[in-house]
Amino acid sequence: MPERSRRASHSIPSDKPKSHPFPPNSKRKLKTTLSKSLTTSTSNMHPILITAQQSPASDSALQAAVDYFRAGGHFMYPLLACLLIGFTVIAYKCLTLRRRQIIPRLLAEKVDSFDSIVGSPHEESLLEQFRRGQSSLARLAAVAINHRGKSAQDISEAVQTSARHEVLQLSSGMTSLDVVIIVAPLLGLLGTASGLSFLFQEMGKSGDMSDAQRIAQGIAVALNTTVFGLAITVPCVVAQSFFNRKIESFTTELEMALSKLVHACQSSNPPKA
Repeated sequence: MPERSRRASHSIPSDKPKSHPFPPNSKRKLKTTLSKSLTTSTSNMHPILITAQQSPASDSALQAAVDYFRAGGHFMYPLLACLLIGFTVIAYKCLTLRRRQIIPRLLAEKVDSFDSIVGSPHEESLLEQFRRGQSSLARLAAVAINHRGKSAQDISEAVQTSARHEVLQLSSGMTSLDVVIIVAPLLGLLGTASGLSFLFQEMGKSGDMSDAQRIAQGIAVALNTTVFGLAITVPCVVAQSFFNRKIESFTTELEMALSKLVHACQSSNPPKA
């Protein structure tokens, strides 16, 4: 009997509800509270702090560049001016030294076949294109056309006089680029020499020449201007070589095209007024 009563007592379900360590809705309330607290803390943050948390790498790189510039001393400011001048000239020459502004291919083909165009229905449209002068070749061709019927020497002298002006226009800005190429590394060396001089003067006053780490850091900071000056000079030298080669190529093409036009204008009649 005792065993049966024990089994019966185990089989009878208890009417009392089981107790849980947390109420049923406590987990949902906890999640809601945490999300609200996170949202509130984020909304109360300053936008700059949020941006800094989102992109720490970009901010650290920018700060490193600013620190590098400030450590270079006062000579970094004229070097920055050289940088702005040099890259402005490079952008200007990239815009002005374009073929369509110097020697358009279609116009060069028409100038090359000027003998066959003279007397044809296309002659007047070609002369009008010369008069508009939208390219260097068109302006020089207009000078040759205005001297039609004269001797080859007279036509050549008139064209050469105008060609000098066109070559000067092609070379505009190159002098500034040359100055930047010469001045930037010299300013960098001057800044380094000045920084080293100041460093050793301060160490001489303090009398402590045994701190090798301090000396190395001072020399590294003094070399900032030299590195910056060379970083400006290298792309300017590359651009100078490229632009000079392009100007020389355009000048040669103009000479070849105009030499044929001069001979054609020598034997043709002057244009009608």
